[in-house]
Amino acid sequence: MPTPVLIKDLISLPERVQPGDFVLRLSEGVSEAGAPATLRDYVVTPDLARNFDTALGAIKSAIESKSSKAGYLHGSFGSGKSHFMAVLFLLLKGNAQARSIEELAPAIKAHETWLGKKKVLCVPFHMIGAQSMEQGIFGQYLAFVQREHPTAPLPGVFLSQPIFENAQSLRATMGDAVFFDAVNAAGREADGWGELGADWDAASLEAAMASPPDHESHVRLVGDLVSTVLSAYRDVATSGTGFINLDRGLAALSQHAHALGYDALVLFLDELILWLASHAAEPDFVSREGQKLAKLVEAQDANRPVPIVSFVARQRDLRELIGDQFTGSQDLAFHDVLRHWEGRFFKVTLEDGNLPAIIERRILAPVSAAARQQMDRAFKEATADATVVNTLLTRESDLGMFRQVYPFSPALVQALVAVSSMLQRERTAIKVLLQLL
Repeated sequence: MPTPVLIKDLISLPERVQPGDFVLRLSEGVSEAGAPATLRDYVVTPDLARNFDTALGAIKSAIESKSSKAGYLHGSFGSGKSHFMAVLFLLLKGNAQARSIEELAPAIKAHETWLGKKKVLCVPFHMIGAQSMEQGIFGQYLAFVQREHPTAPLPGVFLSQPIFENAQSLRATMGDAVFFDAVNAAGREADGWGELGADWDAASLEAAMASPPDHESHVRLVGDLVSTVLSAYRDVATSGTGFINLDRGLAALSQHAHALGYDALVLFLDELILWLASHAAEPDFVSREGQKLAKLVEAQDANRPVPIVSFVARQRDLRELIGDQFTGSQDLAFHDVLRHWEGRFFKVTLEDGNLPAIIERRILAPVSAAARQQMDRAFKEATADATVVNTLLTRESDLGMFRQVYPFSPALVQALVAVSSMLQRERTAIKVLLQLL
């Protein structure tokens, strides 16, 4: 008796699968080390290609209109939201491997007038664990730009009053000569920063401290102090209480990106909605932090020299995730806030219909051309039997889908035929029983 051909002979099956093996972590996926695997594993369907065109179109519109935009990247668990953001990130960064994806060629060509010509600062975020929107966004932005632009002054997103008080105390202790020499190190290291690199002296320091919090000199002074003589404030800020409010802080990030020579700032906010939903038992937290989402688009501080485009990943509408935690007038107010967001956010939907093609390419790829031929023959043999087809198909699927998601092998065909015959006999027996009754 010949040895049966099993599924493991046709496709590569891992010996074990750990939780998270098929989950892409955004910050790792866009790193220099992680990008090749991110792009190697990505499957672009026609629907996903259109989604990339939509996302790129939103960024183009923001750059042309010089206005901030935000959108939901909507899809069920496993639909590839983080992977989509990672590939979009790499496209915007000019990654050659990403630009060479054949299925994305039409979308890239449609945006060739600006893609690769406009300089876009892309920052990945993972919001799980953040204590506030400010702490999550500003803290991770600071960490990112310190890696990407280590000699550049920091944006002035820290609460300034305690910083200035400590700076004046330190100045009195060190003396002006030593103090200003240390503080001006930030400007001297940042070659090409023009006015932002000008030296501080007693007069300019006092003037900056007295200026409004959103004034350029005030913002720059906070960044320079924290970059040099008061570096401990970086750690204080991570507590979630050391930052200015989100509206003013986003303006500071826009100004910082502009000073670095960028034309737009794109924020990839992974798991933000899930982060809010994880606090569903804290209505005050959800209400307070949730209302800040609108600031991604609408700014009271209009001093955003480059637009901010935010992509917010979500699995479900927050109203469904929160459930009945809100009641009465609180529920009404919260839903009013949600409707306010919905009208101002564009939406990119990753449909579940993409999953069969992704499964076929990422999980069920045959080990060889001969293996593919065997799987094709097994599929034809299986679908030639009407009882097998009736067993497999549902109202939502077709044979093409099953060819993508089922690793057909001769052994599997034998099992399907046996199961289908059994089910057919069961159905016949039930019909006879019903007639007798």
